[in-house]
Amino acid sequence: MSGTQHDPRPVAEPAPRHWTERIGIPRPLAWGFFGVLIFMIGDGIEAGYLSPYLLGEGIPAQRVALVFSVYGATASVAAWFSGALSDIWGPRRVMWLGLSIWLVCHALFLTVALTTVDYRLILLTYGLRGFGYPLFAFGFLVWVSAVTPRQRLGTAVGWFWFAFTGGLPTLGSLVASGLVPWIGAYSTLWVALGLICVGGLITLLLVREPTGARRLAPEGERPLITLLGSLTILWRRPRIGVGSAVRAINTASQFGFLVFLPVFFTETVGFSLEQWLRLLTVMFATNIGFNLAFGVIGDRLGWRRTVAWCGGVGSAISVLALYYVPVAAGPQYALALLVAAFYGATLAGYVPLSALMPSLASEHKGQAMAALNLGAGVSVVAGPAIVAVFLGPLGVVGVMWIFALLHLASALMTAFLKLPDTENPDRTAHTRTEGQQSDTPATQRE
Repeated sequence: MSGTQHDPRPVAEPAPRHWTERIGIPRPLAWGFFGVLIFMIGDGIEAGYLSPYLLGEGIPAQRVALVFSVYGATASVAAWFSGALSDIWGPRRVMWLGLSIWLVCHALFLTVALTTVDYRLILLTYGLRGFGYPLFAFGFLVWVSAVTPRQRLGTAVGWFWFAFTGGLPTLGSLVASGLVPWIGAYSTLWVALGLICVGGLITLLLVREPTGARRLAPEGERPLITLLGSLTILWRRPRIGVGSAVRAINTASQFGFLVFLPVFFTETVGFSLEQWLRLLTVMFATNIGFNLAFGVIGDRLGWRRTVAWCGGVGSAISVLALYYVPVAAGPQYALALLVAAFYGATLAGYVPLSALMPSLASEHKGQAMAALNLGAGVSVVAGPAIVAVFLGPLGVVGVMWIFALLHLASALMTAFLKLPDTENPDRTAHTRTEGQQSDTPATQRE
């Protein structure tokens, strides 16, 4: 007779996963993704027309570029702080700070700076507003990386970028294309203020997940050490530094394009402003879908490979197509929409970086995300700065080649981002247990 006896007790069936988890969204953070979408719609309303609006107010082109450069500089600092301060305060407090800065500075930008067309006030209020959206949005990204299991992290960050680019500039530009002809450019900026408030409150009042209210740094680590560690990790962990540089290249072209492509497509190619805004909407509507797609693909086929080939090489090709196709074909709107969609799709190939970076330093995820967000912030200033320096001497074609070569360089840099077993403690622990697999597929290390 066997010594094993049948246990008559029924085996409990695992509870079915919530529909949000089945599509890759962590259920406790679900409202946050929706709130970020609304917030970024508000932030993105101005993206397609603020540059020509300021030009129309009599501000010279190089001064307009400087406004965007200062905005990018403050955004890059705030992007780093979003991770660094999340380590110290927790993501929720960082997001409240970002929301408050955005609302106050935008109100001053509208009521004081634009009404007087005082360039110094425009530079000051718009520049300070640059601290707002990175603290809010990237603070939420840190929250996502802290809560989501690693095997689903690529998909979760894909959803974050789906929401982020869904607003900036995709749906934001679509809203602007409808509102500007109806209520005017200035009044449309007031609509942005309302959307920011709604999106921010949805996220911060409806998301109750407790991790966001706690500091992410190890207990006992002093705040100054934590803050400095978010910078020193760039050279303490050279791969983190390389990843930050790749992230800076990722969207440098996007933010640079917002400075000069409106003029290029309206004055050189021959489209109307409304056509340009809709082209921008199509560009980033495509980007929305591919942000999610490349998050899932990265989980399956490898984070590093996806970034290198789909992001780096793909974006280099699409940047050049975005210039040469309209120049060769003229104002063929359908063709311009196709190349714009191609660029938006390839830009999404960098999405798995948001999963790869915290996995390169799993014991200091906040610091790794601070480095990633610093790269994102640097892109906001680097893109317009490249335009400000090189548009005059090299023209549009020269700037396009600079961005294309940078994308190719980022593809080569991903060779340094391999995730070895020694930095994957979860995998090591799992392989010691018989019959269990790593929660990080081997392809993700490639």
